[in-house]
Order: sequence, then C-alpha cells, then structure tokens
Amino acid sequence: MTGRPRRGARAAFRGWRARRPFWGGLLLALAGGEILLTEKASLKVVTHIGMQGLAGYLLPTLLGLLGLLVLFNPAQRLFYSLTGVLVSLGTWVTSNLGGFFVGLLLGITGSCLTFGWLPDQEPRAGRRTRRKQSREATGGGVEGTAA
Repeated sequence: MTGRPRRGARAAFRGWRARRPFWGGLLLALAGGEILLTEKASLKVVTHIGMQGLAGYLLPTLLGLLGLLVLFNPAQRLFYSLTGVLVSLGTWVTSNLGGFFVGLLLGITGSCLTFGWLPDQEPRAGRRTRRKQSREATGGGVEGTAA
C-alpha cells in the first residue's frame, strides 16, 4: 500500500478534466456525432447528402476524432482547434447544412473554447475561498476598531 490518501473517482476525474480543454473537446466530439446522426435521417428530412456522399461521412468523423484528440492530447490543441473550425465550416456544404446548424454551431463553439484554453493558469479559487482570504487579509473586519 502507498502512503497517499485515496481519492474518489469524482475527484480524480475533476483533476484530469482541469488539465485539458475538456468542454471544447466534448463539444467537438458531440458536433461530429450530431452531424453523423443527421446523415441517417430519412430522405424526406435530408436537405442534401453532399457532393459525393463520402465527404458527408468523412468530415463529421474527422470532427469527432478531433474532439477526442483534444481531450487526450491537449498539447496540440491549437492545431486541432483550427482544423476543427475549418472542418465544421466544411460540413455546411457536405452534410445537411452542418447537421441543420446544430452540429456546425457545436463544432465552432468547441473549437473556440479549445483555442482559448490556457494550460498555464492555476485553477480559479472558489467564491468562498476568495471571501475567506479577503476577510483574513483585512483582519476579519471586527478587530482593529478604535474606541
């Protein structure tokens, strides 16, 4: 046994999530999934499959793959996010207007979140922690009053 205290699964997941652009990668993967699902819609609903049909399946698959790569290889997040924006815009032409706009918007939003993520920042302290620190810095507010 190790001398370290055991952490719960939730705490371990939160630590893993804090070290990567989690929400951007998740939105990119969801965008790829949503666009692929619109490809399987009935022909009455489908606006158009795309130029050759293959690109209609290739681009959403690539979008989902980019989302997973962002999650598991965050060091290359800038390349993945820029590629994600271009692929998302490409789905406008190739797959049902970008999955009826929903997949397109998810992809662009996820790419922007990934591009703007900064790994060097320390996690932001919670509101309670900040208030406690400010009270300690001012001396608690009650002490130091002159009579």
